[in-house]
Parts: sequence; C-alpha cells; structure tokens
Amino acid sequence: MAFRVVPGGPGRVRFKLCGLTDESAVEAAAAAGAAYLGFVFFPPSPRNLSAARARDLALAAPVGVAKVGLFVDPDDASLDAVLEAVPLDMIQLHGHESPERAAAIRARVGLPVMKAIGVAGAADLGQVASFAGAVDQILLDARPPRGAALPGGNGTAFDWALLRGFACPLPWMLAGGLNPANVAEAIRISGARQVDVSSGVESAPGVKDPALIRAFAAALSATAA
Repeated sequence: MAFRVVPGGPGRVRFKLCGLTDESAVEAAAAAGAAYLGFVFFPPSPRNLSAARARDLALAAPVGVAKVGLFVDPDDASLDAVLEAVPLDMIQLHGHESPERAAAIRARVGLPVMKAIGVAGAADLGQVASFAGAVDQILLDARPPRGAALPGGNGTAFDWALLRGFACPLPWMLAGGLNPANVAEAIRISGARQVDVSSGVESAPGVKDPALIRAFAAALSATAA
C-alpha cells in the first residue's frame, strides 16, 4: 500500500486526524494535508461510526490519503463486517491485543496494522519490542486515566521526555492530548515525525472544528521552518 506523501519540505511532520464523523471534517483534514484519516469502530466512543457511514466518508476522501479503521479488541466477525463495506488502508488496534493477535489480524485482513501502546512511564515503552514483526507501526498514546471508558481520545498527554533516546524498532506516531497549542513543543521534545490528533481539534466530543484543524496543520508547518 503506497501512502500519500504530505506536501512540503523534507522536515514536514505527517499527521493523522482520528475520529472523523462528517464530510466537512474529512474535507478540512484533507485540505490541511493529513496523511491519514481515522474512523472509529467502537460503540462507546462519541466518534463511533456505522460501517455504512464510514464508507460514505471514506469514499469522500481524496485518493492517496490513508484511511485507518480504529478497533478495540475486535473479533474476526466485526472486522470482516467493516472491511466488506469500508475501503480501509490500515487497521489500528487500540485495545489489549497481544502481538500474536495483532499478527493474526494483519494476516487475515491483508492490510498494514498499527498498534497503540498506552504510556504512563518508561516501563510501558518496553512493550513495543514485542510487536516488532507483528505490526507495521506503533502509536504511542497516553495511558487512559483510571476509570476512563475510552482507550483513547481522552485529551490527556504523557511525559514526552520519556521518548528522548528511545530507539523504536518500528515507525511510530505520537498521540495523546495534542492540540494546536502544544504540538510543536511535543515534537521538539519527543522527536516525533508523525502525530495523531482527535479531541484536540474538536469543539465538542466527536465534533471536529475545521478552524482548529487548520491551526493544527499550521503549527506542524512551523516545525519544518
């Protein structure tokens, strides 16, 4: 699968806009240069989509922008049902999937897989190595607060300094509490070359704000200057 190359200089940071729920957000994300568009298939989330709705949004996206389906501990039947309807380019696993389960899903669906790892301290980064060979990318997200109903999209960040000197064996993406005001600092501290944003560009849970999307993209552009 050939992913879209984001326009701009060689220092440009790629970004994923996750939790899209309407056409205006898809249009704003694409216009801002998003490399990935994320669609959530997890009913407790305010960003959850039906397969039919996700199909409409995926088909509205420009050719070449990677369409990512986010699942939480999915069974084979739920994966099959979505993939039969929605033209996805990548699967994001955001639950407690083991390396073995992640590898089995990748083999079953024939698509690249990104695995989310919740980070609260340095010890959590030790999980990453076990996924080498099982998935294609790692998403380093803030571990959900105790009692949180959602595995991501909670608007919290972890200590980005934990990533200084971290030699990740796979391509990786930074997530967790990112927004237009802090993403440049997050990149400076962590060294991330890919970032994921969801609640940080929303006016309400599940409602993306095109102005905030543009501001986020502008903050990324400034890091390449």
